[in-house]
Amino acid sequence: MRKLLVLGLLAGAAILVGLYFIQGWKAAGPSSRPTPVLIASGSSLAAAAEQLEEAGVIGSAKRFLLQAKVFGGSAPIQAGEFEFPAHASHSQVLGMLQNGKTLQRMVTVPEGLPSVLVHDRLMKAPTLTGSVPVPEEGSILPDSYSYQRGETRAAVLARMQQAMDKALAELWPSRSARSVVKTPAEAIVLASIVEKETGKASERPMIAGVYSNRVRIGMKLDADPTVIYPITKGRPLGRRILRSELQANNGYNTYARAGLPVGPIANPGRESIAAVLNPADTRALYFVADGTGGHVFADSYAEHTANVRKWFAIRRARGEM
Repeated sequence: MRKLLVLGLLAGAAILVGLYFIQGWKAAGPSSRPTPVLIASGSSLAAAAEQLEEAGVIGSAKRFLLQAKVFGGSAPIQAGEFEFPAHASHSQVLGMLQNGKTLQRMVTVPEGLPSVLVHDRLMKAPTLTGSVPVPEEGSILPDSYSYQRGETRAAVLARMQQAMDKALAELWPSRSARSVVKTPAEAIVLASIVEKETGKASERPMIAGVYSNRVRIGMKLDADPTVIYPITKGRPLGRRILRSELQANNGYNTYARAGLPVGPIANPGRESIAAVLNPADTRALYFVADGTGGHVFADSYAEHTANVRKWFAIRRARGEM
């Protein structure tokens, strides 16, 4: 009888330990807030467990490893930076490690962002390392780029520039007979102006058509952004353009000279590059704002003058003039 009692107590204790072990696998962990942890490439599960215990994500590396061996399967863990949620269980932690659900850090380059402002974003991006110079204007493809903690800014910048090279190589062979650009470099220059002249994606082919027509007949582009760029290198001007600046012959100002500027004035997106390579089939030579965020186009100067008067009337009604 005594022996049976002892065996019963041992069996009961074993059941309690087993239940504790099983429940502990999915029980809330000790961390009270989301915790990022960088798992280096080639790390073993044991090494990762030590890191996780030190970071406070799990309470015991030994218990985690034992539970992982019993419940976790044989899938290998992934490298990268993980952000473990507050009170993540051992089951959740191992699942994240095995599924490679790494923390996504992003640096975003909007369409038409000048390189000086791209540089600002790269330098402010948290957890990147090293420094980079201001990249060549027009060399970066606008997009969102992911990076990992500790990665160099030079590596991220290289990906941005490789993306532009790839996009341009893909788009260039599809250019139409209406395109006036003779080289990929010229395509970037004209696309950067198109990008800065309209905020409406649907207008890009038409804006490109107007500028292509002007280039074709030797007419000046008269694009305000080309006046501003050599003054600020892409930063906001913060005031009205001066008459002397409209007359400055500096290689960029398209009020002072016909043809394309000597270089791009921003980093154009794929759609603006595509618009320059396949501009709208139009005879329009002029455009002016229409009061809705878009533009109205004209084939003749007389028609354009009438459109300008309408735009001025809209501005006066708004109290802007």
